[in-house]
Amino acid sequence: MFGIPNCNSIKKARTWLTEQDITFSFHDYKKQGIDEARLSSWCQQTGFQVLLNTRGTTWRKLSDADKADMNETKAISLMAAHPSLIKRPVLALGNGTLLVGFKEADYQAAFSN
Repeated sequence: MFGIPNCNSIKKARTWLTEQDITFSFHDYKKQGIDEARLSSWCQQTGFQVLLNTRGTTWRKLSDADKADMNETKAISLMAAHPSLIKRPVLALGNGTLLVGFKEADYQAAFSN
């Protein structure tokens, strides 16, 4: 699981995983950062629009120039520089599945097999 520890969605996802007795590791963007290669791989799986958090305060604080003409390369660069711009959590499963955000139904479906 990738994210920021004090995020409410992270807390919900961690609680759900713990209640289901599912072991996971946590990667804290604030302490450990995130590299552009990983972000690029995720964008190839989900599209940058799924990963880019445009609803938070970090996005609102960006300049209009940073927000304009968004494309994958620009989004990856911004997310690497400002990890709070990455939707949370990002859960990378061993089978290659990538879950972005926390929706209990999606987690149940992913772990029901």
